[in-house]
Amino acid sequence: MGSEKFSIIADSSSSNFSFAKSIFEYLSKKSKNFEMNDINIKRFRDGEIKTKINLNIRGKSCFFIHDCSKNPAEWFLELALINQAMVKSSADEIIDVLPYLKFSRQDRKDESRVSINAQVVADLIDRNADGVLTLDVHNPAIDGFYHKRFDNLYSFKTVVEHLELKHPEIFSNLVVMSPDAGGTERANAFSRKIGGTEIAIGYKQRKVAGEVDSLRIIGDVKGKNVFLIDDMVDSGNTLIKASKAAREQGALKVYAYCTHGLFTEGVDRVVENFDLFFIGDTLIQKQHPKLEIISFASLFAEAIYRISHGESLSALFS
Repeated sequence: MGSEKFSIIADSSSSNFSFAKSIFEYLSKKSKNFEMNDINIKRFRDGEIKTKINLNIRGKSCFFIHDCSKNPAEWFLELALINQAMVKSSADEIIDVLPYLKFSRQDRKDESRVSINAQVVADLIDRNADGVLTLDVHNPAIDGFYHKRFDNLYSFKTVVEHLELKHPEIFSNLVVMSPDAGGTERANAFSRKIGGTEIAIGYKQRKVAGEVDSLRIIGDVKGKNVFLIDDMVDSGNTLIKASKAAREQGALKVYAYCTHGLFTEGVDRVVENFDLFFIGDTLIQKQHPKLEIISFASLFAEAIYRISHGESLSALFS
């Protein structure tokens, strides 16, 4: 594989191109066989778009790093068109690198006459690509939607290394907490990474979807530092309720970590409820003094290198 060429494909005009650039810079230090390949996206007056890959990719293994900060409909359309452009350009292999896999929460038919959108995305990718590389997908079981390979990376090893380096005081007298029962295994997994601390679980009641009516905590947080864990923050309402409940029950400090930060109702209203809020760089984030970004560019870069050279990925998160 020493002479094989690998193409890192990304839209340099996108808002999160710095993420793709950081991946390429990491890979360039490990091998001279990686090239950075820009995508030109032309927009017509009627709203249609045309995508063109600038450099020749015939016979090359291509890693398309998509900007997940884009509007979901725009993200989906560009994914479809760029994947087909790579096929028509005779790429040898196509891997879609999707740091935040959109539509992954819509993974089942939860009411009549609805689509299973995670399945639709899988069908689209299966049609032209050879695999997916993503991080902390909402439901790992959607791997079953894909006929091609589906590599889901895990963030906790990187997060723990970041905390140990910059905030070792957080691990003192710590309780790891999930804001809801569905994240119990996630809290357990993080607890194991830091040596097996106690965990607590938030039990929430909703009257309507997306609105938490009440939340109580199962577990002891009195006199403890609480570290809330979730895969994503959307409106942040559940996390806010969990933080307030922890403080009401005597928590000393309350921290949080989420891989993907949507913050659909604003960053400020969420993070002001925490002593410090950690978030991944899979999506573009607004700066806030209580918001600290953890970069996963090097994790993705190492995964891409291992995929391109036929090496195992498990060492990245074991």
